[in-house]
Amino acid sequence: MEAAGGKVQLSYGVEPGIRFAVLLDGHGGCREIGAAGLQRWTPEEGVLWVHLERDHDAAATWVTSSGGFDPLVSDALLEDESRPRVEPVDDGLLIILRGVCASPPQEADETAEELDLVPLHAWVDEHRVVTLRDSGHYITALRDIRQALGKGKGPKRAGELLALVSDKLVRDLEPVLDQMDEEVDELDELIFHGEAAEVRERLKLLRRRAVQLRRYLSPQRDALTRIEHDDAPWLTERDKLRMREVIDKLMRCIEYLDAIRDRTSILHDDLSTVISERIARNSNRLAALAALLLPPSVVAGLFGMNVGGIPGVNDTWAFIIIVALVAITSIVTLYVLKRVNWL
Repeated sequence: MEAAGGKVQLSYGVEPGIRFAVLLDGHGGCREIGAAGLQRWTPEEGVLWVHLERDHDAAATWVTSSGGFDPLVSDALLEDESRPRVEPVDDGLLIILRGVCASPPQEADETAEELDLVPLHAWVDEHRVVTLRDSGHYITALRDIRQALGKGKGPKRAGELLALVSDKLVRDLEPVLDQMDEEVDELDELIFHGEAAEVRERLKLLRRRAVQLRRYLSPQRDALTRIEHDDAPWLTERDKLRMREVIDKLMRCIEYLDAIRDRTSILHDDLSTVISERIARNSNRLAALAALLLPPSVVAGLFGMNVGGIPGVNDTWAFIIIVALVAITSIVTLYVLKRVNWL
């Protein structure tokens, strides 16, 4: 990490499997140590924060061999699928949370079609914080904390770092929920004037996203609550107070998400009603058209029979009289249909 022209330059992924490894200086700043410094690190040097790529072989080797973790902790840190949870182990905490997956900085101009909650695995104790995420994912919360450390305004202790990571993860949920709410408003306008197939497809995707987010936010709230009530000595009252604020913010996000889910259910019912009304209206039109064509069809059927005794066979005015009779009958039928509100 170098400062050039007053701008902090952050390095990521310089060494295989390691996104970064830094030592907190206890004053809001940090210094990078790299893989070599990571192997030589001792608690006396300061609080270590190492961020790894969970699906990289080098990271897995470090976690299982050099990290000094209990085998159960190592397996949990490297697990593929996991729901948010917190497990106290000795003087540390095994933590699995979910964060918003965003675009890397070099792809910031590209608009992602989907925003998912991706797992962030972590081990936190008094002397070190180890975080892992998949190489294909990018979490802006960790980048923001690193930038704050580079400016000397970051966390000073492991507990403060944990509280800040939790806060940033919840913060990144708010734009996602705001975007979903705006989409609900847009669909509310389109439902009576837009194409039903397009509205139905967008509404289906929106409801699916709401259900998926709700699936992970509820256990994440429980996990953060467990951190708040843990009696780890490195979690100060200030850290727990910040965790309570994070939990309150997450509760508001869950309530906001529930409101969005309820609104999408209402929109789904409205869409079904609109489609039913359109089908009924088209059916009425077809029935009215059939009623208008019924008299000419009856007359044509009667006079088209190949039997003797058809009146007007030798009368030159018979065709004109029949056409006039059909026209009058159609006009009367049209008048009756309008009176009964079929047209």
